[in-house]
Amino acid sequence: MFNWFRRKTKKADSEAVSEPTEQVTTPETETSSQETTQEDYLAWAKTAYKNIQQGQPSTETPPETTQEDVTPDIEPETLEVAEPVTETETEQVPAWMKKSDRLEALKETAMETATVEDTTPLTFDEEFVWSAKVLAAQGRAPDDVSQEEINWLKRLRQGLGKSRRGLANQLKSIVGQGPLNEDAIMEIEALLLQADTGLEATDYIISTLQNKLLEEALPPEQALEYLKSILREILDRPLQKVVNPGFAPEKDVLNIWLLTGVNGAGKTTTIGKLSHLAQQSGYNCIIAAADTFRAAAVQQVQVWGERTNTPVIANPGKNTDPAAVVFDGISAAQARQADLLLVDTAGRLQNKKNLMVELAKIRRIIDKKAEKAQVESLLVLDATLGQNGLRQAQVFSEAANLSGVVLTKLDGSAKGGVALAVAKQLDLPIRFIGVGEGIEDLRPFSSYEFVEALLNE
Repeated sequence: MFNWFRRKTKKADSEAVSEPTEQVTTPETETSSQETTQEDYLAWAKTAYKNIQQGQPSTETPPETTQEDVTPDIEPETLEVAEPVTETETEQVPAWMKKSDRLEALKETAMETATVEDTTPLTFDEEFVWSAKVLAAQGRAPDDVSQEEINWLKRLRQGLGKSRRGLANQLKSIVGQGPLNEDAIMEIEALLLQADTGLEATDYIISTLQNKLLEEALPPEQALEYLKSILREILDRPLQKVVNPGFAPEKDVLNIWLLTGVNGAGKTTTIGKLSHLAQQSGYNCIIAAADTFRAAAVQQVQVWGERTNTPVIANPGKNTDPAAVVFDGISAAQARQADLLLVDTAGRLQNKKNLMVELAKIRRIIDKKAEKAQVESLLVLDATLGQNGLRQAQVFSEAANLSGVVLTKLDGSAKGGVALAVAKQLDLPIRFIGVGEGIEDLRPFSSYEFVEALLNE
């Protein structure tokens, strides 16, 4: 069983909070070791591939197989399942029943998507080599790498493709020309703002990079590496004030995670994916459907509970008290000795005062019913909304005692820079990121892997 919450990551993830200058090697050292490093990474990737293949005897795909050989076998299968369900149901069922039928269609198609992902053959291609390089750079050994990690890094790189194509090549051509002149500064500023990095983070990135380039001339590759270190420093800085930087559920104590966010941000889907992630990582999980006022919210959570084999505590009545559902959820979690209780809370911004009252009541119930529980409050944020989503986050941070952000739908836009805006302007750590609709497409956040996927060609 692979534990994603306690996954081994790079030592530099904790060191990245320090000043960027401490993380970049000198140009002479970088130049002398670059060629041999690339050869080492390729050898590392080949060894890792053989080890993974040996651990999975059912896999028959040889290292020479390309991405094109595998993809056609998977995509048509997914489409055949998804399309007929939606079309036939739409034609035969009255309009007033469409909402519940959409839930059934979602249940069936998502189950099929999860199955396809789990059985995808591993191929030794360019993306595998890139993923292996990222893991090797984090100090991992070839015999200590799982197929789940490789598949995730592939999806992460693919998901950030739109953002990367708009940043990497253009930034490299600009930062390798010595100190930044006014035109270069304006060009970098435009690139970062287009990626929704935000004014505050953009100003910090440009000023820090300019100070370094004034001290010494860096060739394009090394200037880009220094830029990466700046981005990692921004993303990791909020972790300095956090007690649990790794964000793993603690054993022998009830962990309660409250999830909030506006309708449409992917809150309910995120809860389902988190429950699946927890179950796959060896944690006993329960869901409390406490967003009782939004239409079909409880039913959607129950669908995800069935899909992930996770118990769901819900009240069948309409407009029931969310705090009462949380009370029942805590009771069930304590009775079943669950490790993690995921709570689906309100997502309405129309009246911030009512939102604050509702969340405060839930916290009082938790304090009384589970005073020793480890409580976290996570905001689910839609990355495609960019700066609009950031303004939503600001309102929620005032109404709720947020301890982190879940960034979803990063694969749907070129707005990957919003992660930097969240960390810089809200001073909130990003805990999880989602890069797709599949049940496996949500994972704990790593600043190193994110920046590599964002800026590596």
